[in-house]
Amino acid sequence: MSHPLTRVLALLELLQTHAGLTGTQLADRLGTDVRTVRRYTAHLRELGIPVESDRGRHGGYRLARGYRMPPLVLTNDEALAVVLGLLAGERLGMSGTAPAGAGALAKIERVLPQALREPLAAMRDTLSFTADSVNAQAPETGVLLTLAQASRSRHTVALRYQSWRQEQSERDLDPYGVVFHAGRWYVIGHDHHRDSLRTFRIDRIASIAPRGAVFTLPAGFDPVTHLTATLAQAPYRWQVEVLIDGPLGEIARRLPSGVATLTAQPGGVLMRARAERLDGMAHLLASLEWPFTIHTPDELRQTLKDLAGRLAEAAERQPGSLSQ
Repeated sequence: MSHPLTRVLALLELLQTHAGLTGTQLADRLGTDVRTVRRYTAHLRELGIPVESDRGRHGGYRLARGYRMPPLVLTNDEALAVVLGLLAGERLGMSGTAPAGAGALAKIERVLPQALREPLAAMRDTLSFTADSVNAQAPETGVLLTLAQASRSRHTVALRYQSWRQEQSERDLDPYGVVFHAGRWYVIGHDHHRDSLRTFRIDRIASIAPRGAVFTLPAGFDPVTHLTATLAQAPYRWQVEVLIDGPLGEIARRLPSGVATLTAQPGGVLMRARAERLDGMAHLLASLEWPFTIHTPDELRQTLKDLAGRLAEAAERQPGSLSQ
């Protein structure tokens, strides 16, 4: 059975979209009885919402003429979903800017009833995440929205792009899809300049303009699959192989998604990963609770020793020694 508040809000939604429904009609749509409908309308009036009712054979319920509702009316579940989405987007680095997320939360809280506002504020203030925040590379909002629209409508766009070498170029792109991955936004599509399928960092797009041309998306094309395969082929300085003496499922849950491949073997779980720097891999291995054996590279052994030395030094440090 749904919460009474949910059905009160559902009644309000019906009154906004179907003026003049009778008590019986409202009761049927809400799955309740006419007496309960009268009680719900009384609740709405107590909240300051002018619900009018006409008696008689052709009578019904409606909002007062000229009355305009606030632009946002959410149930408990809907409000919780929106707030959690904003918080998760901020933590994952999906938000374009921190002020935008904070502003959206503030606006939502202002239009919610007090009974919803306080629990959601408590959720915002107390919710914790097991994953670290992502230091995201946020694209310009207009660029991101234009790409999304062009991808959906299948229209070519003109880009001014800056590569990682700081080289500027002009491109015409058929945007097949937009993907968020590991704190960065990407667009995948056909690059007319190279006449090939390419992947672009959206935060490196300096400007964008729609073209009149229309393109056809290749049958069965999956932007996520293409992006992950492309990133897997990107060159890294270090190829890492470590045998971990622990259960495969538990190890997989402890490692960040996409950081490594895990293969069960008789002696344990073989972790294969690639890294540009070994210090991050050393910290990752040190955080695991199971014994492990480094296969490659040998340089990772020294990196772990250096980390262990710093930890041992920190463990021996006495209070006040840093200020001396």
